[in-house]
Amino acid sequence: MQIAILGATGRIGSRIADEALRRGHTVTAIARHAGTLADRPGLKRLDADITDLANTAKLAPALAGHDALVSAVRFAQAGPEPLLQLARQAGVKRVVVVGGAGSLYVAPGVQLVDTPTFPEAYKAEALAGRDFLNALRAEQELDWTFLSPSALLEPGERTGSYRIGKDELLADADGKSWISMEDFAVALVDELERHAHSRERFTVGY
Repeated sequence: MQIAILGATGRIGSRIADEALRRGHTVTAIARHAGTLADRPGLKRLDADITDLANTAKLAPALAGHDALVSAVRFAQAGPEPLLQLARQAGVKRVVVVGGAGSLYVAPGVQLVDTPTFPEAYKAEALAGRDFLNALRAEQELDWTFLSPSALLEPGERTGSYRIGKDELLADADGKSWISMEDFAVALVDELERHAHSRERFTVGY
């Protein structure tokens, strides 16, 4: 599979790239300093800034022929339309988005971002993520998937194990909602391979 990853040098994007490469996929890493990534079999590098998303003349030819476009960039930095337009122009029919936990439900009609204890420092990004998801749900042409992590997404161990949910926040037996970045990457590449959540959001956690 040929996979393009926007934000491939970030904490999440780099782990998704690592996971895809270890499984033998071809990865085009797109980031501001993608050229700094070490050479690896199957890895292509493309230097591009967030502002280049709207420059389809630059990026679309480089993405032509890819099976999927993965977005691992912050929602507050890049809205949905530039990403979706880039995919359309490049002829990439499948878009997989690294989502946020803020739009997951914690009670009927109550999303995590709207709870009183949600950290103010993360609220703008969470609200932008919710808007992004709503825009995807209105998308009629592309085959999209939005993968939300649990409340805590931290560097950790790659166990290869996780639980799957849909729109409700997952928590373990102790009430902790979390998943390692490594296992989140496993889940995302599993989705790329299995194509189990077409045109919908799902979530993963322990």
